[in-house]
Amino acid sequence: MDWGAGRRRCALGKGGVRPDKREGDGATPVGRFPLRRVLYRPDHGPAPASALPCTAIAPDDGWGDDPADPVAYNRPIRLPHPARHERMWRHDALYDLVIVIGHNDDPPVPGLGSAVFVHLARPDWGPTEGCVALTRADLLELLAAAAPGDTLVVRDPSGNATGAAV
Repeated sequence: MDWGAGRRRCALGKGGVRPDKREGDGATPVGRFPLRRVLYRPDHGPAPASALPCTAIAPDDGWGDDPADPVAYNRPIRLPHPARHERMWRHDALYDLVIVIGHNDDPPVPGLGSAVFVHLARPDWGPTEGCVALTRADLLELLAAAAPGDTLVVRDPSGNATGAAV
């Protein structure tokens, strides 16, 4: 990932980087996505310094990822929820800091991918389910530099440059 004056390591989707993102493919979508807002787990740290709007998550927060549930698809939800979903309050640290990006959200189209975020990387740098993942230090640095209107750009893998740039 590139921003500012340098390049940072990031993890991408286990399904690669694809211009034709679909629900469940594990791919990180190609495109330019606005940085919408930040979610953080308040019991694991304070709100990050950022000009982006920041919201604390709670144990009953989730994110709808069931294409058969068009009202909640690719939207924040409260748990319990009857349709398939992501739990935002996780036992691992991956969602302790999350940037919600504008992927398939205006409006969401069922089946074109949901819950694509920028979040914390696994300690072993394992791939994501389709998100972009960074170290805590790099994500905090990005959040400190980010402003409303900034975008995440994921480049098409058919070119020489793959990965993400902010």
